[in-house]
Amino acid sequence: MGILFISNDICFEHQPSGNHPERPDRLSAVFDGLKRARMGSTITKLSAEAVDENIVLQVHDQELISELKKISELGGGIVDADTRMSSASWKAALVAAGAGLQAIDELQNGTATSAFCAVRPPGHHATISKSMGFCLLNNVAVTAKKLRNEGEKVLIVDYDAHHGNGTQDVFYSDPNVLFISLHQMPLYPWTGAVNERGIGDGIGTTLNIPLRPGTTGDVYLSAWENLALPIIEKFEPTWLIISAGFDAHRRDPLTELGLTSGDYNLLTSRIIQTVPAGRRLVFLEGGYDLQALELSTCAVLHALADKETHPEELSNGGIGSEAIDEVAEILRTHEY
Repeated sequence: MGILFISNDICFEHQPSGNHPERPDRLSAVFDGLKRARMGSTITKLSAEAVDENIVLQVHDQELISELKKISELGGGIVDADTRMSSASWKAALVAAGAGLQAIDELQNGTATSAFCAVRPPGHHATISKSMGFCLLNNVAVTAKKLRNEGEKVLIVDYDAHHGNGTQDVFYSDPNVLFISLHQMPLYPWTGAVNERGIGDGIGTTLNIPLRPGTTGDVYLSAWENLALPIIEKFEPTWLIISAGFDAHRRDPLTELGLTSGDYNLLTSRIIQTVPAGRRLVFLEGGYDLQALELSTCAVLHALADKETHPEELSNGGIGSEAIDEVAEILRTHEY
């Protein structure tokens, strides 16, 4: 069995306008990464299908859905200070949100070991009631909600440089979804502190690991092994969804972290070991340097195929390690 690569041409037609960093060229770079990976018959390409709006309502408010539809029907416009729509954006958003549901069906039928959803607009900033941060609908949340409703225990790992505030918002009180975010702090959207751990029955199923600017891959691995893994082992997930933001790459123009594509390969290979093959999904989130997108996509696809590859050398030097020590100290005094 191989890897599903799920996309749709409508995702190129979401055009926020002008020199917006979340541009169609990003998806072209991801496809270049697929070519670079040279995986042949290991890859099965599928065309993503739009999700039904009634399913979106399990995650988002009707008011938000109506607003987005209206803006798109009027030819596009401003959603918030950072987020724009074109006439095709609503269709693209429905397709992006539907890709994961299609992936689940295929994986449950045993057709592949994992799926890479190469879709845009991204989703992890979209909260229950608000689109923001270049995101319209929360693609990962729609997917995780389906699995959770089927009785699965879902692990979401978000290694985008920006905190996945939207995904956290959706599952903040849910004991059956474990959300783990490794992100730069301080940085938009200015959330993701260690003390944000969930509420009610969901206390202890949100783990935020804020990282300092310049943090290198060896520190990411230390955070994963020493902070995240013990909590994951206690949670015992049955499915994994990765919010793959490639803006933690050191080339990214909007962030200040220190990863390379080699780091993405190694980190992803460790993350996917938390659940069996056939229960692993990856969603494209951020990443705004085209070369970094290409190389990192290649690296992650190789990781999904259990192939170690270093398009760029691993980063090291321990930059940011003091932040990990601080998080560990705080976690010792909180319930997980």
